[in-house]
Amino acid sequence: MEILGLSLLMVGVFVGFGLLIGTLFGFFGMGGSFLVTPALLVMGYPSTVAVGSGLAFVFGTSVIGALRHRDHGQVDYKLAVIMTVAMTVGIEAGKSVVFFLEATRMADLVINVAYVGLLATVGLFTLRDSWTDDSDDGDADTDLADRVQSIHIPPMVTLRGGVRVSGTIVFAVGLVIGVLSGFLGVGGGFLLMPAMMYGLGVPAAIAVGTDILQITISGAFGAFTYAQSGAVALPVVAFLLLGSALGARIGAGATNLVDEDEIKGYFAAMLLAGSLAVASNKLGTVYDIEVLNLLSTALIFGAAFLVSGAVVVAAVCRLRSDQTGRWCRLTTSQLG
Repeated sequence: MEILGLSLLMVGVFVGFGLLIGTLFGFFGMGGSFLVTPALLVMGYPSTVAVGSGLAFVFGTSVIGALRHRDHGQVDYKLAVIMTVAMTVGIEAGKSVVFFLEATRMADLVINVAYVGLLATVGLFTLRDSWTDDSDDGDADTDLADRVQSIHIPPMVTLRGGVRVSGTIVFAVGLVIGVLSGFLGVGGGFLLMPAMMYGLGVPAAIAVGTDILQITISGAFGAFTYAQSGAVALPVVAFLLLGSALGARIGAGATNLVDEDEIKGYFAAMLLAGSLAVASNKLGTVYDIEVLNLLSTALIFGAAFLVSGAVVVAAVCRLRSDQTGRWCRLTTSQLG
């Protein structure tokens, strides 16, 4: 029996995967395409379809979060407009690169290699951040933001939280992330949010809310451009969104109970697992090693399952004010 051209098994897989990623999105404020796109690549979908479907999923999951953060006043509309315009230009440029590489039959190799490098870099940075003493790390982040804010390239803009920074620099950051978004099929959240917090000095809550609003807009544009070329697997996206609708509510509820810093180590592990999964899949395909292909699939789904589970367990432990149980200790005290 098939539903929208997918077997019942695959329907269950995509709904379940959407549930896990939705939980991550609700908690971290990130669209999750950095897991969806490599997962579709691992499953054998063409690069253009994996990228386009990842962007479409980003749009759907981000709508929920954008509305929630707007209600809490955690959105800087000025910053969102600048980033949206810059990333829109960047996404179009990134998409052009993908289709050019597709024509030269190099898209799979280049996108896979780029994914490995990007996920590994961000994952290692996050892991270092989780292992660094809070005061030392905070000083380093502040120094970087201060240096960026000291560069007075007109026009200067004042953002929420008392941040004053060059609009040109903000646009340049958005442009670079937009190119990566269109090229790799990522919504840009796991790049844009750290850039706003560490690079521009935007307060965390405002960075998350503005990030999600921008992802909603850029994700819609990116999905539309790929859909015009027939590069979006609508049944896959639909079932992923079905699961993520519930997952996003679970993750959002957890943010009121769990300190986000406590989960940084797991988040870094998830990014690094995604990097290893893509690398393993590529090597398995090139050298026809089935074990590596199975390993890549296990890493993708295992990372989402473990991190989502850690978020839920940590939230339940905080809700019960219980930090003594074995699972509670694993998801809280061992992350710093």
